[in-house]
Amino acid sequence: MNNFDWYAPTHIVFGRGTESEVSSLLKSSKCNRVLLHYGSGSVIRTGLLDKIKSSLDKAGIDYIELGGVVANPRLSLVYEGIELAKSKGVDFILAVGGGSVI
Repeated sequence: MNNFDWYAPTHIVFGRGTESEVSSLLKSSKCNRVLLHYGSGSVIRTGLLDKIKSSLDKAGIDYIELGGVVANPRLSLVYEGIELAKSKGVDFILAVGGGSVI
């Protein structure tokens, strides 16, 4: 067996009205550019995505969008996200939604 040390910080914020906390949480993490990752259904229909984008804009946090995630997403979407994160200098991934988006 090989020894290893693995650190995978994950911060999940869940609940009614938590979209208003996103910008302050990102700012406290010294985040400058976000990969905004979301699905194609309720996050758009309910206006949640627009609220989050507005909050990021007001806080001066740049974001790159990777939307349209469907159930059981393909591995190619993961690679697309990796390429975007590398090429655009993303320092935080913000997954809006659940299940397949996360």
